[in-house]
Amino acid sequence: MAEQLWKGRFSKAVDPRVNDFNSSIRFDQRMIAEDMHGSSVHAAMLAKQGIISDADNEAIQKGLVGIAADLESGALEIDPAAEDVHTFVEQTLTARVGDAGKRLHTGRSRNDQVALDLRLWMRGQSRQLQKDIAALIKAICKKAGENTASVMPGYTHLQRAQPITFGHALMAYAWMLLRDLERLQDAESRMNSQCPLGSGALAGTTYPLDREYTASKLGFYAPCQNSLDGVSDRDYAIEFAGAISICMMHLSRLSEEIILWCSWEFKFIELDDAFTTGSSIMPQKKNPDVTELIRGKTGRVYGDLNTLLVMMKGIPLAYDKDMQEDKEALFDAVDTLHLCLTTVTPMLATMRTLPANMRRAAAKGFINATDCADYLTKKGMPFRDAYKLTGSMVSACIAADKTLEELTLKEFKTYSPLFEKDVYDAIDLVKCCEGRKSYGGPAAMSVNRQIADAEAILRDWEETENAEEESIY
Repeated sequence: MAEQLWKGRFSKAVDPRVNDFNSSIRFDQRMIAEDMHGSSVHAAMLAKQGIISDADNEAIQKGLVGIAADLESGALEIDPAAEDVHTFVEQTLTARVGDAGKRLHTGRSRNDQVALDLRLWMRGQSRQLQKDIAALIKAICKKAGENTASVMPGYTHLQRAQPITFGHALMAYAWMLLRDLERLQDAESRMNSQCPLGSGALAGTTYPLDREYTASKLGFYAPCQNSLDGVSDRDYAIEFAGAISICMMHLSRLSEEIILWCSWEFKFIELDDAFTTGSSIMPQKKNPDVTELIRGKTGRVYGDLNTLLVMMKGIPLAYDKDMQEDKEALFDAVDTLHLCLTTVTPMLATMRTLPANMRRAAAKGFINATDCADYLTKKGMPFRDAYKLTGSMVSACIAADKTLEELTLKEFKTYSPLFEKDVYDAIDLVKCCEGRKSYGGPAAMSVNRQIADAEAILRDWEETENAEEESIY
């Protein structure tokens, strides 16, 4: 079994059950690339400051490169008996390069080391999630562009309310996801704001470290300004999990819409067979399991966020072992969102829309009643009177099993002499949509503008992302 780094203080072996309980190697090993990157920069700084020799630094650098290569090739496997990823790297390095490996940890603690590794790992994951979100937004924009003329009911309280288009409905989700993209960028800026390396266990160190050097080389804006805060801060992790949770909430809302839209009661869309499942007993079933799982997994991600909040709410400065629980929650939240995004994107891209069914549903819901009232208002009737009169007309139509469009002009005039032939244009569902040209509305020109604006934002994001990756890597 790998030896604990802190063994020298103790005269009695730790109970094996405590070792198992204390160990984090089974999950924190996924940060091994970040751990070695941080160690490489730390060693280079130690040599620059004359704290270790250039020969030791060279040995460390070559040793780390060798470990990375052997892990990638499979020649080296992570020891499950190691206490954590930091211990595994240091002990493997020492076994390969001797005393130089023992000097690597000079001027640092596992406390600032893990705080660094987590920030570096989160940075890479944030960028991957942003790419996943951008891919979904592009798929939504494409599908929306194909459906700017697909009239459907818009809903409030899940009751048919006013006419919109399917493209307009989809773009609502594009804007939600664009905010998610912005939130992740914003959270990343705080991940990168302060480098904890050099905080030591909690009180810094007596060695003449160059913290500005390590911060810059690792892609941070500056070193953290307080060593206690440097090792105990997990705000950035909570914020990241919060942004992930909000994105999952948006995916869950979209999933609920898709579940409704593909049901026989709506039948506005049909999902591709590749993204549905069947029943073990009912041969006619085509179940939207992907979207149902997204709804379920959203609660799970909320649990990850709550784990972090509850973990941090009562612990004093500085580092406490409770904070080891941050990683599994974060790893799960990231993995879950990535899985959901990369599954829902092709599902949405391949779904088939059924505009004729949308149009039929729109015709039966009196969703042009507001337009009828607006017609009377424009003719001079006060809106509240027009609203009341139109409500009476809708009630009579329901009793007679008719729609407003099916009323004759003579019938219209029994309600008000203000009605003329042009009322049919005013309540035509397509024209109702096209008349709503206000900024952000459902008219085709408005939806096309939304698509163009969203795509422009994505282009700007891609340019910024590429520039930042070049500056860091």
